[in-house]
Amino acid sequence: MTLQSSWMQFFNENETRREFMELLQPIRESIYNEIYIYLWIICFYSIMLFILILANLFLLLHILHYGKHIYNISNTID
Repeated sequence: MTLQSSWMQFFNENETRREFMELLQPIRESIYNEIYIYLWIICFYSIMLFILILANLFLLLHILHYGKHIYNISNTID
């Protein structure tokens, strides 16, 4: 039996897997508590970036729409 198969057999047992996850629980909570604020910052940044892109798209469409009218008015005057 190889080392890999013995490890796989060891972790395939439900009791062993449960105990291992309980052992890692404090580490996982500590890591989550450390990066929690950064996750909120990334979410807020993504929402603000999306709103900024939509505002730029709206302004661009607005400029293009009135640019056509200005171009048509200047051609009719000449």
